[in-house]
Amino acid sequence: MATTAAPAPQAPAPPVLSRRRTNLVFVTIVLGMLLAALDQTIVSTALPTIVADLGGGGHMAWVVTAYLLAETVSTVLVGRFGDLFGRKVVFQLSAVVFTAGSVFAGAATSMPMLIAARAVQGVGGGGLMVTAMALIADVIPLRERGKYQGALGAVFGVTTVVGPTLGGIFTDQATWRWCFYVNVPVAIVMVAMAARTVPVVRPAVRPVIDYLGIALVALGSSALVLGLEWGGSTYAWSSAVIVGLFTGAVVLLAAFVLVELRAAEPMLPMHLFRTPVFTVCSVLSFIVGFAMLGSLTYLPTYLQYVDGVSATMSGVRALPMVAGVLGASMLSGVVVSRTGRYRVFPLAGMAVMALGLYLMSTMGRTTGVWLESLYMFVFGVGLGLAMQVLTIAVQNTVPYHELGTATSGVTFFRTLGSAFGTAIFGTLYTAQLVPNLTEALARSPGVPLAAVQSPQVLGSLPEERVRLVVDAYARTVNYVFFWVVPVALAGFVVAWFLKEVPLRDSARAGASDMGEGFAAPDSAEADRQLERAVAGVMRMTKGRPVSRQVLLASGSRLDPVEAWTLGQIHWRLRVRGDARLSAIAAAHRMPPEVLAPAFARAAGAGYARVDGDHLSLTPAGEAEIDRLGTAWRSWLAARLDDWEVGDPADRARLDRALDSLAERLLEEDEHAQEMAGA
Repeated sequence: MATTAAPAPQAPAPPVLSRRRTNLVFVTIVLGMLLAALDQTIVSTALPTIVADLGGGGHMAWVVTAYLLAETVSTVLVGRFGDLFGRKVVFQLSAVVFTAGSVFAGAATSMPMLIAARAVQGVGGGGLMVTAMALIADVIPLRERGKYQGALGAVFGVTTVVGPTLGGIFTDQATWRWCFYVNVPVAIVMVAMAARTVPVVRPAVRPVIDYLGIALVALGSSALVLGLEWGGSTYAWSSAVIVGLFTGAVVLLAAFVLVELRAAEPMLPMHLFRTPVFTVCSVLSFIVGFAMLGSLTYLPTYLQYVDGVSATMSGVRALPMVAGVLGASMLSGVVVSRTGRYRVFPLAGMAVMALGLYLMSTMGRTTGVWLESLYMFVFGVGLGLAMQVLTIAVQNTVPYHELGTATSGVTFFRTLGSAFGTAIFGTLYTAQLVPNLTEALARSPGVPLAAVQSPQVLGSLPEERVRLVVDAYARTVNYVFFWVVPVALAGFVVAWFLKEVPLRDSARAGASDMGEGFAAPDSAEADRQLERAVAGVMRMTKGRPVSRQVLLASGSRLDPVEAWTLGQIHWRLRVRGDARLSAIAAAHRMPPEVLAPAFARAAGAGYARVDGDHLSLTPAGEAEIDRLGTAWRSWLAARLDDWEVGDPADRARLDRALDSLAERLLEEDEHAQEMAGA
């Protein structure tokens, strides 16, 4: 299995964990992902009530945007900190920051205080998401990782889209402040579980962090969003503040591009944009994030003010859109996995999304519930069709050494699009709401000002008195949806430039995984993304377990029990320099007497030596281990042979990575029941 190139530093093999501890670690990780994903959208149904309590309706969008912007930067920076200091400590620290932000958000007495607290939450939430995905790679064996990653991605996606319903329940049954306070007990439990269950894994290499690039893109994006948010409402578009913000944004983002062109380890390598698929998918990912989070933020406002439903029911009434997103995402994934064709889905998705936005822009006071549900479902179907294949298309076309960076880049643009979408929706909303309400109040004598600030007060008044105010809200939200239709149509035009490249086996495996479609922030390391792809292929492989297939293909004379025992000895000798029967038994939580016959059998066959508690391999055993390693390498290479590789150096790097994967697959523990059932 050795190559002529110098060996690269290898990531440490996952520590030996029992099935029970593995599941506890996964529950801990899920709690972290759940909290971070939930807080992207949980406040949307509570926003009208928050504005009624705190005022500052013109800054309503910033309650969501502040979280998203902080999360976008945090996912890049905290991921690198995890590589420097270990994922466990960064995961726990992110939880503490997130909890502090939740406490201050729940206690907020003004809109600026709430927005600042949401930014703190975003820093912690971004850290939780990216370290959660990295911890999966740290503690879950590669042969089992695919199912865990898929489940975690599904948690991220489902939680994001059902957040508004939960936010409505908290707002109606308790207070909007519990949308934030509910995080505190869950986070405390999560930190305690992490301290007891998550092992410490030291990184193999110390990454280079592009601090300047991260700072420039954070400041430039924030200046641009602030300009879009304040322009035409807080300040005139021609004011010095707005012109200064836009000028500063252009300068900062231009400086970001220059820095990325020269950085040793750039946050977003500029040469990726020379790859048409990456460029197209980044634009489409931005548009998907733009439309989804923007609509999820303002749709509950429409439902509460125009339809007069409670915060809880506004979340429930948005469920048709959720059903459309999830159903279309899963359906498109299955079709892509079976046919290998994906280009049609972004095209159809953008067209259907534009249709759904247009239909939603026609809703009003007299529109029936079922018709509104149909319009929202159409919009959700468009989102689901478009979002599923973008990450997969990128992973299918970039060279191996850029796989991780390209994947995280597409996710970055989707999160950035969510922040911009919420801000621009807010700008359009504010620009129309003030004149519409002013006109409505002038024509509705006797309607108190409180009625236009609180959906509860508005709903308590007779319909004939507040009809014009309700219509003003309907026209405002309709205006917002209508002006996002051109954005979706622009995405439809861009989607025509997406090239269709035959799918690799690993991409086919990921296509049917909803977690790939929602693409929670993940590691930017190419090796981690390669492991994710291989884990997906292993999970989709039909027939007998992959380890048995490889054992048969190797031509080895070992049976499964002998292969397992030799793998245990090899791993202990290589990683710890010493193989003891007592240590192997302890790792599997069973008495040494139970495993002793298996190792005695390997010794009797001439593959191992047993000297009391000490175990070692004979030359014959080492030869069988080499044979198994070569077979694993061949199995991996056969499924990744069609990867585009730019040059011989990249091929050598991929070869070393495959060697490392083969070695780790050989080393990883197989469960006691697999050995017993051999």
